[in-house]
Amino acid sequence: ISAAFYGIWNLFSGFIIPRTRIPVWWRWYYYICPVSWTLYGLVASQFGDMKDKLDTGETVEHFIRSYFGFRHDFVGYVAIIIVGITVLFGFIFAFSIKTFNFQKR
Repeated sequence: ISAAFYGIWNLFSGFIIPRTRIPVWWRWYYYICPVSWTLYGLVASQFGDMKDKLDTGETVEHFIRSYFGFRHDFVGYVAIIIVGITVLFGFIFAFSIKTFNFQKR
């Protein structure tokens, strides 16, 4: 089951197809995908404020914002979202362990 989740999450993470190019009717999945928020946080925190110029003449910051749609000033919110997803998965795990019991005695 995890291979299917990771495959779909990687497809909609915004790395293969950036969020700006994902069709509107599929963007909802981008926003609930944990991998997309992790990628957003990593790229925006590391490259989102770089003023270095690329070969095309635009800055790294402008390229990240225009191609991926990532903003450096949104990194704090991304961290909160990632912590929230972690807590949600923790609750789902705890509920599942408590509720589902497949042992037969």
